[in-house]
Amino acid sequence: MEVLDEIPVSLDAEMVLKHLHLRKESKSIEKNVQELVEIVVPIARPKAVYEVSYVDNKHESSVDIHGITFTSRVLRVNLDEVQRAFPYVATCGRELEGITVPSEDFMRYYCLDAIKGMVMNTARNHLKTYLTKKFALGQVSSMAPGSLEDWPITQQRELFSIFGSVEDLIGVKLTESLLMLPLKSVSGIYFPTQIRFESCQLCAREACSGRRAPYDPDLVVKYGKST
Repeated sequence: MEVLDEIPVSLDAEMVLKHLHLRKESKSIEKNVQELVEIVVPIARPKAVYEVSYVDNKHESSVDIHGITFTSRVLRVNLDEVQRAFPYVATCGRELEGITVPSEDFMRYYCLDAIKGMVMNTARNHLKTYLTKKFALGQVSSMAPGSLEDWPITQQRELFSIFGSVEDLIGVKLTESLLMLPLKSVSGIYFPTQIRFESCQLCAREACSGRRAPYDPDLVVKYGKST
């Protein structure tokens, strides 16, 4: 197990405005974003933890990772030729939770939420690059509990159990309702793959702002059943 807690944050107002598609929207928005960036960047401490885990007991719709059974046909198919996988949790860090914005100031709240998300993505991308280089993985993909009906969100508990106390390691708490705190945290399993995989490819829901790949009905057939 390894904790990455010295992840550099490279963030400026222009990057945030571009991410939000708000460039040249208004001077007040630019001012808000600039002020928030100046608050966030000095205190941001994004973090990630991962474990090198061996893959065993591949059955029809389940697979053991680190000795723990995960029930998902899609995950099992993705790990057919894989001996090692990398469970992880990444977060923007608790340090940003102390930044408050009046609830009635919707635009400033929206911008702060987006900035926290960008810091979280910094942690996740740093981890992905780190794993790829350290273990010479080539191309990697990931899956997360709850990303598809095939792999229920309830298996967050099993994923978190791999690390012991994630809260002690990187400050992320899993609540009884399976919510991660800080909210801008993400968990999943990275694995090497010849062909890039995104859970979005198996999801037919059209109205999704987070879609990273188009729905692929042929791929659904490959995985053996509708997800």
